[in-house]
Amino acid sequence: MLILGIESSCDETAAAVSENGTNILSSVISTQIEEHKKYGGVVPEIASRRHCENILGVTKKALADAGKTLEDIDAVAVTYAPGLIGALLVGVNFAKGLCLASGKPLVPVHHISGHIAANYIAHPELEPPYLCLVASGGHSHIVEVTDYTKFHVIGRTRDDAAGECFDKCARAMGFPYPGGVHIDKAAQTGNPDAFDLPRPKVTGSEYDFSFSGLKTAVINLLHNSQQKGIEINKEDLSACVQHIISEILCEKTMHAADYLGYKTVAIAGGVSANSGVRKAFEKACSERGIKLYMPPLNLCGDNGAMIACQGYYNYLAGQRGDESLNAVATLSLEEI
Repeated sequence: MLILGIESSCDETAAAVSENGTNILSSVISTQIEEHKKYGGVVPEIASRRHCENILGVTKKALADAGKTLEDIDAVAVTYAPGLIGALLVGVNFAKGLCLASGKPLVPVHHISGHIAANYIAHPELEPPYLCLVASGGHSHIVEVTDYTKFHVIGRTRDDAAGECFDKCARAMGFPYPGGVHIDKAAQTGNPDAFDLPRPKVTGSEYDFSFSGLKTAVINLLHNSQQKGIEINKEDLSACVQHIISEILCEKTMHAADYLGYKTVAIAGGVSANSGVRKAFEKACSERGIKLYMPPLNLCGDNGAMIACQGYYNYLAGQRGDESLNAVATLSLEEI
């Protein structure tokens, strides 16, 4: 079965063709990083306009690279939630147009479930049930994956997501967008114990995250030091930020795995590419005898392959969309 996957939830216009879910025949991504870099973050209106300009060419190339035509495709999967509403609408309406013109089935895909599915591409042997941390610029979730299309959210961020914290701390330190990768690089030579930074907790919600306090503490530290003429070592501060975020993500996920009895854990999303996060999970899972799955770096960020993969499982589960399908900016996995 061939699935065409389309992703446009933020600033990556992406399309891919998958065969039976995990066999990716093509994956094409058009990134807008360089354009958004001068603004220090994604500008939604610009992102939407670029999706409009790029989506046809990206989809044509994905089909060509796979050696397929639209007639060969069995279904079209598209990210419809959550994300930037204007960006989502471009992908959803384009996919609806393809399906209306070709008669192909339309399969809606939740963005977070797509990130989870990236692990099936890299590790076809991975099967539910298992526990998965999904961490990115907009999401920080601990998810029970009870089946390929059934999810139960155990914990989530109450404010900033982990990736958002990385990027805003990086911006305050003077690193260009996207900042997470620059913090990761700088952290390699820094001292993670150089600064006493907070480790925010959510009272009464042991599996939920909160990163706004850490972000604010870093920004205040930098501003106060600047006013006093004190130079902050960026490598040390980067190492501290990375260590704390990695520690929080890992500790809460391991706590949930221990309590719920999971011996299989996966991580996904853009933040799963961070070396500190990967090392923390490798160490913690090794100590507990837990099998850990991580996507390769090229599948951590937004891509069409993960949407095509999850679209395959959604298709098998009978999930379909029609001309009434709309984009949704905010939607829990459990509301699918």
